[in-house]
Amino acid sequence: MASDPLSTTFAALADPTRRAILARLVLGSATVKELAAPFEISGPAVSKHLRVLERAGLVSRGRDAQRRPRRLRAAPLKDVVEWAEEYRRFWDESYARLDAYLDLMKEREKENGNDR
Repeated sequence: MASDPLSTTFAALADPTRRAILARLVLGSATVKELAAPFEISGPAVSKHLRVLERAGLVSRGRDAQRRPRRLRAAPLKDVVEWAEEYRRFWDESYARLDAYLDLMKEREKENGNDR
């Protein structure tokens, strides 16, 4: 697994099954059996996915009598959001420049009598 936390988080999020598990855990804690139910994979396969999510700090293991429910730990996702925020700003600025350019082109069309 990758060495820095952000890379570890992205590696954990790279798999659609793990993303689906996290989406389920947003609703509340669940056991391995409950998490495995919607998938056509074995309980041990789900456990492997959970270990990856645990290593990334995205899931914690609890204890409730005989149950071992897993819980979402969303803190590492904050780093992903902060990383992605820089790119969101880039695209927002790019779209703003495109809007300004399109407005300029419309003005030029009006000035040249090509208004449709």
